[in-house]
Amino acid sequence: MGPAPESADTAYRSGGTAEALPAGTAHCVAAGVPDASGGEAAGAAAPMSRLAAALRRERERMGLSLSETAKRAGVGKSTLSQLENGNGNPSIETLWALATALGVQLSRLIAPAREPLSVIRLGEGIALPSSASEYSATLLTACPPGARRDVFQIRMEPGAPREAQPHPPGTVEHLIVCAGSLTLTADGDTVTLFAGDYARHAGDVPHTYSTAEPGTVMLTIVESQ
Repeated sequence: MGPAPESADTAYRSGGTAEALPAGTAHCVAAGVPDASGGEAAGAAAPMSRLAAALRRERERMGLSLSETAKRAGVGKSTLSQLENGNGNPSIETLWALATALGVQLSRLIAPAREPLSVIRLGEGIALPSSASEYSATLLTACPPGARRDVFQIRMEPGAPREAQPHPPGTVEHLIVCAGSLTLTADGDTVTLFAGDYARHAGDVPHTYSTAEPGTVMLTIVESQ
């Protein structure tokens, strides 16, 4: 899951049966409804421009070249260059790697500007797909100044499990299953959660998510020190 918005409240509406993401689609849609004049293309341009500006800002803050940043993140220089130019459909793995290389939370790269009231309807928001499993994460709200707490909406389909690498020491994750079911393995323990269930686990150890139910949706709150 900057600059992180100061609002910590976001409305979530399940809207009944969750809709699966179209196969192979990386929907980077701006939080909020795209205006009628621009349609989906205009809606997609805003978050990609925001991501591009954030990558350049954080890279320059660190005093890193494109080549050095790409090397630290383990991504191609051309990939990073494309993203800084507002192009491409990055996977969540790529953005996590870049955020780690730049020493910031993922939300600092993709969070929208502060709004007095923020409502993200089902299917809106910046959905970051996984390149290894049928999984996508949508940042719903980032932590305010002085706190490190990000909220993501996760959609997952049956298939390869999502294997998450450890976050920084002290990170804790909270999960709430909204639809379907989820099998979580963390710190040697495995549990299956169903709609309405909540779980808390250490986020600074390897953890794995999988599901046997299409249209599984959950909320993840990531807290770090």
